[in-house]
Amino acid sequence: MQTNQIALFDVTDFEDEIVEKPDLDSYDYVLVMMSGGKDGLACLLNLIEEGVPLSKIEMWHHSVDGKGNTNPLFDWPITESYCEKLAEAIGIPIYFSWKSGGIELEMLRENALTQPTYFETPDGTFKAGGLTGKKATRRKFPQLSANLSTRWCSSYLKIDPASKSLTGQTRFAHKRTLFVTGERAEESPARARYKTFEPHRTDRRHGRSKRHVDHYRPVHAWKEFEIWEIIQRHRINVHPAYKLGWGRLSCMTCIFGSAAQWASVKAIDPDRFERIANYEDEFGVTIHRTETVRDRAAKALPYESLDQSQIEAALSLEYKEPIFVDDWTLPAGAFGESNGPT
Repeated sequence: MQTNQIALFDVTDFEDEIVEKPDLDSYDYVLVMMSGGKDGLACLLNLIEEGVPLSKIEMWHHSVDGKGNTNPLFDWPITESYCEKLAEAIGIPIYFSWKSGGIELEMLRENALTQPTYFETPDGTFKAGGLTGKKATRRKFPQLSANLSTRWCSSYLKIDPASKSLTGQTRFAHKRTLFVTGERAEESPARARYKTFEPHRTDRRHGRSKRHVDHYRPVHAWKEFEIWEIIQRHRINVHPAYKLGWGRLSCMTCIFGSAAQWASVKAIDPDRFERIANYEDEFGVTIHRTETVRDRAAKALPYESLDQSQIEAALSLEYKEPIFVDDWTLPAGAFGESNGPT
């Protein structure tokens, strides 16, 4: 097991952060954004411990490759099924949103409009507009940056679909909605500056719709050990990626991946690794700017915790393990490399 904590920056300045906590009883809807990762899971469990009725909570997952994609380029194949089984076990609904064609089609845009967004609701699946925006060409991967225009995967595949899901549903008009995400100050200097509680970008409490939407980050001040403690307390079986050695659950082929992560991707899914590498060759622009993924993978060894049974679970399209387990153990990726969006 990898036990070394990677210090991203000095977090002592944030130890005494005053967390502004909303009146949880005042909301009609509590929407938890869930990638399948530990921080979103901790948010959900914390809300339950705080007494928020399950009848108010919804799990929302943004499918970056497009919902139901059986050959994803970026995300873990198991993630959608894991999130579905997690929601079912806890007893809350889950709704998906995605851009048509997913991140791969957006990446391949060439003098073309961006694809429409789809989102699920209690009443069915809806389309948010058609081909929109201005014709543009990408022909390269999202780039390593905290700037969301440069690192467009987060803005186009997560933030925008979530906003369209909120603005596209009349059930949120004249209601109070709490939008919950799992960013933590410990993850990066940029995330340390996030507010714990603020109006969401779709908030129109003073507008015609009276759509009141607050954004809450309940684990913003938490340390990683607190995240694992609450997951252990509820005996939740974590996503297979953590058991393989990943410290953060972003995409399997996250652009922020370390050399060891790229070596591990190559070891467990060489076909997907080559798809990424071939796109870099085709675009003439690498993810890392100065190194190719082949260069990155060659610089490190794969994680030692690449257990075959967990590889098969992570690459499967159906999650078959129990969600609640009595023999809970800390996964190999805990307190290891924490590479992911900043």
